[in-house]
Amino acid sequence: MVAFSFSRVGRSMRGMLLPTAVVIGFSCLLTYFFVLYKPTFGPGIAQRLGWQAWDAVATVDYFDKEPSTPTVTGDPEDGRPIPGNDDETDWWETTPNQPWDTTDDIESYPLDVWAPLLPHETGLSEIAITRCMMPPSLVGDLCAPTTTVEQDAIKGNWVRVDRDLNKQAGLWTLNIYYRRTRRLDIPLITDLRLLPANEIPEPLSDPWVKVDHSIRDGIMRADPMYLWYLPGKTMNEMNAEEKASLITEVDVLFGEDRPWYGFEKVEPPVTPEKEGQLDSVYVTYRRGVQSVPRAHPLHFSRNGKFKILQVADLHFSVSRGVCRETSLDPCVNSDNLTNTLLGHVLDEEKPDLVVFSGDQLNGQGTSWDPKSVLAKFAVAATDRKIPWAAIFGNHDEENGDVKQEQIRMMKALPYSMVQRGPTDIHGVGNYVLNVKSADASMTSLLTLYFLDSGSYSSGYLDWLGYFFPTEYDWIHEDQINWFLQESSKIQPIERPFTPDTGKDFGSIWVRQANQITPTTRKLAKPNAMMFFHIPLQESYGTADRDPRTGQLLDIGLHDLEKSGAAKKSDGMFEKGLKKALESGHVTGGGIPEVKVVANGHCHITEDCKRVEDVWLCFGGGGSYSGYGQVGFDRRFRIYEISDYGETIRTYKRTEKDEILNSYILAGPGAPLFNPRS
Repeated sequence: MVAFSFSRVGRSMRGMLLPTAVVIGFSCLLTYFFVLYKPTFGPGIAQRLGWQAWDAVATVDYFDKEPSTPTVTGDPEDGRPIPGNDDETDWWETTPNQPWDTTDDIESYPLDVWAPLLPHETGLSEIAITRCMMPPSLVGDLCAPTTTVEQDAIKGNWVRVDRDLNKQAGLWTLNIYYRRTRRLDIPLITDLRLLPANEIPEPLSDPWVKVDHSIRDGIMRADPMYLWYLPGKTMNEMNAEEKASLITEVDVLFGEDRPWYGFEKVEPPVTPEKEGQLDSVYVTYRRGVQSVPRAHPLHFSRNGKFKILQVADLHFSVSRGVCRETSLDPCVNSDNLTNTLLGHVLDEEKPDLVVFSGDQLNGQGTSWDPKSVLAKFAVAATDRKIPWAAIFGNHDEENGDVKQEQIRMMKALPYSMVQRGPTDIHGVGNYVLNVKSADASMTSLLTLYFLDSGSYSSGYLDWLGYFFPTEYDWIHEDQINWFLQESSKIQPIERPFTPDTGKDFGSIWVRQANQITPTTRKLAKPNAMMFFHIPLQESYGTADRDPRTGQLLDIGLHDLEKSGAAKKSDGMFEKGLKKALESGHVTGGGIPEVKVVANGHCHITEDCKRVEDVWLCFGGGGSYSGYGQVGFDRRFRIYEISDYGETIRTYKRTEKDEILNSYILAGPGAPLFNPRS
């Protein structure tokens, strides 16, 4: 009887528990999907309760925004400026030249994220240094300085400077933390010092604060050194000049070269340089908002000229560089020597655009902190206020930050024309730049295509986990389709182009008197050039012959090294370059839109070869830090475009200022195109 009763109770309990468990489980599932799990931003992302009351938090990715479309004064129908009576006022001078997107609200920049590329104007209230046995990439902010809710509300949350001071040598990771606040009643930091343990900053009357941990904590046989910071006035008490001198960001530089634009070094180095063993480490800081100069839109001169200087394969490192295969003696600090040489070439050539055609970073274990290398690779151009563009090579992503991060960094440098490009195709940095006329019509006269030819398509890992590549990557089919799509957007123009120099009705006759007769003109896309790093297989094919002389159209040195092309191909030459024609009309002659393809990659190959009407040109190595050959001078390739985009001439300038192989690739005086059926 008792057993029967227990059986009935068990069945009853089971009958109640099973539906209850189902209801509870289903409720938990609904709670997860509709409350806990947030695949998209909910309404709570717009505001959050934190250390600065209800602060607005922007959902914009400030790091990956393309430049805002410049606004010009003029006719609202077509967006073109109306020429004024002042002949000295050019349309490109009327475009805004702001250090950041003018649509951004600086006050909405996040305060609890380390973002040194953002133009923060908010000051710092406190600094600390912490050590951790595990890297932050694994444990996050587990080792952050202790804090309370009250301190966070007053001084701001602790923010980690995501740069390990002990990255090269040290028993543990060591990171700088700071607090950032918008409150008006908190003293803000105005100065930083690094001093040995037995020294204190002067004058003694200033309220200097010493950070608890030595900034050399964890480095064996290193004398302790401490970071001091000086809290100054509150924001309420400061005038405009004092606000501009506030310390608004802290960073770390590896190597002896210059810090990131707008930053200054705190001397002495945290870790001194030991040549061949350790690169120096510096704490760097920024005062106020440092306006990053932006380049004006690319344009021809008023006499129809535009010059491009190609810089191939710099191979810069965190260190000052090691010279390779050169007769230059002595040759030390190769990165610095290369920048000096490049500066001289820029002064001689005075280009309108510099194109870095890949392998700006050496990889191979020497460019392990890409940001420190990117801070110096373009200084020869930026110091001279020359616009520049860049593409990636096979070595750029070997160590450290991925290409997406490097693009963000390059976009934040002065006079950069670099763009991220589409995110749904292979590669990073597939983009187009247009060079426009100097007259008020702002007609696009030259198209510049930039593509990422990738790094490596295959390789293997050794027993230590190091990757050894076996094959180069190539331009993929989705990139070819993207190029064809971009090409189809290019509007044909009447060529040769004649600038509109008329200012009023009275001068129209002068303008017409200089026009070319209609019988010599055509409607076609402007000439185009294309830049990518790894050459196509066709670069090693048979050259066209000059119809005038019968000579092979192959100008310059080649066959000094083996082929640098990828073994595989998706058909960029046949499916892309040969399909994109300058005119779709039956009488267009099948002339390709892209007249020149410019490559790097092969340092002692520097020829220009025409294959089926497309010129395939190598830049030749210009850096003492990249491999070379004794007797093969470092050199840079120049493209001189004239006649408002009709004529393309190229030549090379060597380290000895020799001009080599000047040749007209397109336009009057160039070899005729192959006849088409």
